Amino acid sequence: MTCDFDFLALAAPGVRMLQPYPPGKPESELRREYGLSDIVKLASNENPLGPSPLALIAVREALSGLARYPDGNGFALKTALSAKLGLSMSMLTLGNGSNDVLELVARAFLTPEHEAVFSEHAFAVYPIVTQAIGATARVAKANRPDHAMPYGHDPAAMLELINDRTRVLFIANPNNPTGTWLKTAELETLLAAVPEHVIVVVDEAYVEYVEAETDCPTALPWLDRFPNLIVTRSFSKAYGLAGLRVGYAVSHPQVADLLNRVRQPFNVNSLALVAATAALADLDYLERSRTLNRAGMQQLQAACRHWGLNWLPSVGNFLCVNVGRPGREVFLELLKHGVIVRPVDNYGLPDFLRISVGAEAENARLIAALGAVLKD
Repeated sequence: MTCDFDFLALAAPGVRMLQPYPPGKPESELRREYGLSDIVKLASNENPLGPSPLALIAVREALSGLARYPDGNGFALKTALSAKLGLSMSMLTLGNGSNDVLELVARAFLTPEHEAVFSEHAFAVYPIVTQAIGATARVAKANRPDHAMPYGHDPAAMLELINDRTRVLFIANPNNPTGTWLKTAELETLLAAVPEHVIVVVDEAYVEYVEAETDCPTALPWLDRFPNLIVTRSFSKAYGLAGLRVGYAVSHPQVADLLNRVRQPFNVNSLALVAATAALADLDYLERSRTLNRAGMQQLQAACRHWGLNWLPSVGNFLCVNVGRPGREVFLELLKHGVIVRPVDNYGLPDFLRISVGAEAENARLIAALGAVLKD
């Protein structure tokens, strides 16, 4: 279909130069392109266990009610979250995935006159929601490659970019796609140094995978000390509900009220609400997810060590690996073997691949394919 009219001229200024978020390549697309049927997808940091059995039961039981709108307030899920986190329901905002909540933050606090700060190599949604609003993105330089936390967030560099126009600071902890993190003292010091007029978003999408002995904190205990703090979380990763899209934010009640003012009615569907509520109660499933991730991470790291490849420190469910050549070239070769990973050149890491931790057999398939590609 052709049209001579310039619709781009009608778009909001922030949207004109915006590039859509590039998702991980779906298996169906690889089947169409290569005629493959045996495919392993390790590109989108999904849980290889699939959803919690309790979540599946809850979804089946809710199917008969699909003619009705969902509970727009998400009372049952908020009640479960409140009990689990030990926090008031008035501090919760539900989203269609945590990405939705990040956009709510931008809509509530950013304007074309304001700025948002985030780190180099941070989650791609931060610049997208900032630019869509028409606000200015200020990108802090990340740690040097020879740093103890290479390519990770540099708190001092973030603070240097904050000024009177700054309204939002985005911090992914752990960070996607690097897997790196700010330690307790670093994050607490950073939060204390940020002016009160700046909303600080600590994105904890991968927090459930953090091992107890790792000094990667949750910011939830600091909500009382820092009223400008928002903590966002997701059910897409450790809880295995990526296909249903449900996440949430925890914040000061007044901040939550503002986020809920711009939240669309019924933004979380009925199946997502019941599945997330049930998944929260399935402690055995969550522990199995962690155990599988721990073993898979060791499996991938052992293979990288064998090949002499370096990887970034990670406390998520993925490994960012320096393959020693353009990562996108290796990605394309792996597709021929039926293995999907994630090139991260769009994050400023051209020689890296982000590899999700899969089940043991999936990891073995990736290791065999990558070994073959690296020999070529």
